[in-house]
Amino acid sequence: MIHRYRRKRRRVRGLSFNRLVPNILTMLGLCAGLSAIKFSMTGHFTHAAGALLISACMDGLDGRIARLLKGTSRFGAEFDSLSDFVCFGVVPPFILMLWALPATQRLSFIPFILFTVCMALRLARFNSALDDDTTPEYAANFFSGVPAPAGAGLALFPVFLGLEAKRNNLTWLEHFAHSPWLSAGCLIVTALLLVSTLPIWSFKNFKVPARYILPMLVGVGAYAAILVAEPWGALAAAGVLYLVMIPLSRRSYWRLRREAEEAWELVEDRPPSASSTNA
Repeated sequence: MIHRYRRKRRRVRGLSFNRLVPNILTMLGLCAGLSAIKFSMTGHFTHAAGALLISACMDGLDGRIARLLKGTSRFGAEFDSLSDFVCFGVVPPFILMLWALPATQRLSFIPFILFTVCMALRLARFNSALDDDTTPEYAANFFSGVPAPAGAGLALFPVFLGLEAKRNNLTWLEHFAHSPWLSAGCLIVTALLLVSTLPIWSFKNFKVPARYILPMLVGVGAYAAILVAEPWGALAAAGVLYLVMIPLSRRSYWRLRREAEEAWELVEDRPPSASSTNA
């Protein structure tokens, strides 16, 4: 009698691939940010800016994909924060140091340090706010200060402007984009915006009114066409539009806060119901 034995399939212990996908995207974003340093050291600022944009896209995808795949973890959050510090806190001022801030000047390193320190403080404040359950409902759709990827984009405004000027042979504008004062000013202003308490739209649960949906889609399509035709000019313009958006975001925040406070006052001033009085 021949006995046949079936081998039991050994179970592999570990994490499912769904939980690893967000961390893989974070790793790719970190590698892209580090590649931007290498490109800028060889003078290829176009590739450096493109690599940093890829890093920003990865940063925007990893968190959302983690929530979709139910792969959020404490490790992933800490890894994402460290990657953001390197890619958006160290790489942009490093690129600007090679772009327009010569190391031979005594004061050129001050904006570099200020930006990096403020980025670290901004990320630390964001991580500590994740465990805060006292945040009001109207503040859920706002960042406190400029987020890290947007801060990196604002800091690289001289690079975007200079690449656009070089593409269109605008010599005077290219010289202006290489001005050390412009790069230093962008780093300092962005550093202050990072650690500020200005309410900035996060667009996570942003609801668009029905009458604005069609114009918004047309505007996005037009911007996409401009981005393909003049990529660096479109990115520089996006930085200017983002700065213009900050006062509008602040006004929207204070309007929602005022409405919430008025609604709370009405609840407090409401007389007790008959059932509660009889009780």
